[in-house]
Amino acid sequence: MRHGKTHNHLGRTASHRAAMLSNMAASLILHKRIQTTTAKAKELRKYVEPLITKSKTDDTNSRRVVFSYLQNKEAVKELFGVVSEKIANRPGGYTRIIKLGNRLGDNADMCLIELVDFNETLLAAAATDEKAAKTRRSRRSSKKAVEATAEETPATEAPEAPAAEEEKTEE
Repeated sequence: MRHGKTHNHLGRTASHRAAMLSNMAASLILHKRIQTTTAKAKELRKYVEPLITKSKTDDTNSRRVVFSYLQNKEAVKELFGVVSEKIANRPGGYTRIIKLGNRLGDNADMCLIELVDFNETLLAAAATDEKAAKTRRSRRSSKKAVEATAEETPATEAPEAPAAEEEKTEE
């Protein structure tokens, strides 16, 4: 039975698991995406998301707490500098897990874990999708507007024509 077991032990001792998750978290923060097994990625997500939330408040205590988990000065600097600026208004869900398939050697489930706000290709695709959606809506409304202006155009041109003829007769 698994009473009270809240996390996957990943077949390691507690100290090995803590060191591995610390190294993986530092790599994720520095490189913005890493490739690993799905089980490790799910555990890493539980490990790193509270640290990212902690980085939103940039004070000495937060930096010390995060450093006690990461043990990497460069990762802490990157987390409190670049990463915290991008995720400042995000309420949670800082990581994304993308499944890749199975590893050739042992058929392990592989995936890519990445920080959500740092995937430029998906952000660019989302921006073009939004623009395309806006374009389609505007075309529909513009067709109606063009039809309405086409119906109004003869009515508006008729008064202009006599005014133009009156100007010619006055000259």
